[in-house]
Amino acid sequence: MSTQQLPVVVIGAGPTGLAAAAHLVERGIEPLVLESGDGAGAAVREWSHVRLFSPWGEVVDPAAEKLLAPTGWTRPDPAAYPSGGDWAERYLRPLADVLGDRVRLGATVTGVSRSGRDRIVDADRAAQPFVVHAEYADGREERVLARAVIDASGTWTTPSPAGGSGLPALGEQAAADRVTYRVPDLKDPVVRARHAGRRTAVIGSGASAFTALAYLAELAKSEDGKGTHAVWVLRRGISGSTFGGGEADQLPARGALGLAAKAAVDEGYADAVTGFRTEAFERDGDGRLVLVGEDGRRLDPVDEVIVLTGFRPDLSFLSEIRLGLDERLQAPLQLAPLIDPNQHSCGTVYPHGHRELSHPEQGIYLVGMKSYGRAPTFLAMTGYEQVRSVVAAIAGDLDSADRVELTLPETGVCGGAGLFDAPDTQQTDGGGCCAPAPQLVQLGAPAAAGATAEEAPAGGCCG
Repeated sequence: MSTQQLPVVVIGAGPTGLAAAAHLVERGIEPLVLESGDGAGAAVREWSHVRLFSPWGEVVDPAAEKLLAPTGWTRPDPAAYPSGGDWAERYLRPLADVLGDRVRLGATVTGVSRSGRDRIVDADRAAQPFVVHAEYADGREERVLARAVIDASGTWTTPSPAGGSGLPALGEQAAADRVTYRVPDLKDPVVRARHAGRRTAVIGSGASAFTALAYLAELAKSEDGKGTHAVWVLRRGISGSTFGGGEADQLPARGALGLAAKAAVDEGYADAVTGFRTEAFERDGDGRLVLVGEDGRRLDPVDEVIVLTGFRPDLSFLSEIRLGLDERLQAPLQLAPLIDPNQHSCGTVYPHGHRELSHPEQGIYLVGMKSYGRAPTFLAMTGYEQVRSVVAAIAGDLDSADRVELTLPETGVCGGAGLFDAPDTQQTDGGGCCAPAPQLVQLGAPAAAGATAEEAPAGGCCG
């Protein structure tokens, strides 16, 4: 069998992976989707309680819709906003069903390489097919030969830790019984009981943190949630852009998340601690957690901690592949400058396709959320356009592959790391190095001893 007769292996049966499979089928190329979960959209189902800030009209891939049409499937109201559960059940599951045996569940990819060639060997390397190792839930192992590999495995399984250095804070792992890395499902009685009437720290500054703060504020207003309080821990200061684009965001539901978080603080259901980089988790005499900052500050004890500091790609099973990744973002080298939050704090992402997603090892592509490495603000429509271009390139249709015309909405959000993550500059008497006291910011009330929220340094961000 020639390499061109082999399937294209797609890793992950999430939104981007299934869209890649649909585009391959449309091109007459056989896909083989390997999904580690027990169903399509397994990762999406884990946040089934969270509502997307993109409407149905932006989260259904055109090629997938064509594949679904003969089954009688109809797209939900394009203007309505699905939850993660809706997205998985009403779109991803039917799409996987149409693909049938092309999707293998319970298949965890443990390695990708060139057949008969480890990472070192140059000789005749490009002529060899890829070999993909998979382990199944029943313990069976398999090797699959592929003409190309599209890695759409996402980043859900590798959340970033609370530690400000990118490593787990001291004591963070030992505090696992009181720490979570997901937006809580407060409709689940067990989860609700963990937070109702208790004090919860939320570490992070993106849409997930906004959502968690809004959920906790809603709980605090309920009959069984009286006394619920959140402590919002930010590594930077408060500025005019902290809460995102608000009403200026071209995705209104995304802007509403920031406004809901602001309301949680304004109404007294949450306090914001700024310029705090977590160094350690300690226990008080009652077993509650005390967060300790790199500058020595210690916050009042909390009962629970929700860490929402982003995600990072799992590259462990690609160790035998020659990848070209940016040293900071762990994103493809050509894509990284377009999404680097050290350089781009606001605005849209330039259209990009197979060329920006290519690597020294030809024929392998990281797509979807994984293509962004550690960068935030990924949109489903970005992934769909990525795989359209990548599949066209695999098919040899470079004219179509290079015709990338996606127009993304303005994010309305300034976020990420680098300069924008810098805390407010604070001066102490005599220029000493004494750590300032924890700064509790009550938005809507007069600011204490300094600039107002609108006057705080913006850290290079628009807004």
